[in-house]
Amino acid sequence: MAARPEGPGSGGGATGRGPVPPEALPKAWRPLLARPALAKLLGDPLGGAALTEMARLLPTRLALHSLRVFLLADAWAQAEGTRFDRPGLLAAVAFHDTGLVGWAPLGRGGFPRRSAESLDRFLAERKVDDARRAALTRAVREHMRPFPPRNAGPEARLLHFGVWLDVTGRGERRLPGERRMVTAPAPTPLFAVTFFARVAACGLRRARPGPASTAR
Repeated sequence: MAARPEGPGSGGGATGRGPVPPEALPKAWRPLLARPALAKLLGDPLGGAALTEMARLLPTRLALHSLRVFLLADAWAQAEGTRFDRPGLLAAVAFHDTGLVGWAPLGRGGFPRRSAESLDRFLAERKVDDARRAALTRAVREHMRPFPPRNAGPEARLLHFGVWLDVTGRGERRLPGERRMVTAPAPTPLFAVTFFARVAACGLRRARPGPASTAR
C-alpha cells in the first residue's frame, strides 16, 4: 500500500460519533497520550475518532496495551525509516482487541476477525477508501499470527511488531529500553498470561484472513 498522509486531516469524510476532546479521554491514558507520537494525532479526525471509540469499547487494561502497541510500533518505524499510514495505524491499534469484548460466539478467525470487522465498519462510516481499509483490516486480522506474512504491508508489520514486543518482549533488541519506557507509566501486570491464552484460542480457530467483507 502506498503510504498515506501522516498528519491531521487524513481521515476522509467523518460521519457518526465525533472525537471527544483529549482532556475527556481516560486519565489513566494521559502519560502515554503525552508522548509525541500520540500527542500529535489527538487533533487528527481519524486518530481522534479511533481513540474515542477505544475509550468507549475497551477496558483500561486493553486500552493501555493498545496505546503502548502504537508507541512501540511508531518507534520501530522511526528507527527503520518506514513510511506508513500513521492515523490509520492508530485506528487499527485502537480496534485490534475489540473482538475480545462481549459474549457473542467468535467463530472461524477468532477475535482478530471480529476486531477487523468492527474496524471495517468504523472506517466505512468515515468514508475511508477501499485500499486503505483493506490494508488496515488485514493488519488487525493477522496480528496474532506468530509472524506476519511476507507480503504484509507496513501497517500489518508494525502492528504485529508492537503487539508482540509489548506483551512478550520479542524484538526488544531492535529498540533497547523502549518497552520499559512505555510500560513504566502505564503498566498492566500479568497481561502476558491472557495473551498466550488468546494465541492458543486463535490457533484452535485457525485464525486467518476472513471473507471478502473485511478483505477488500
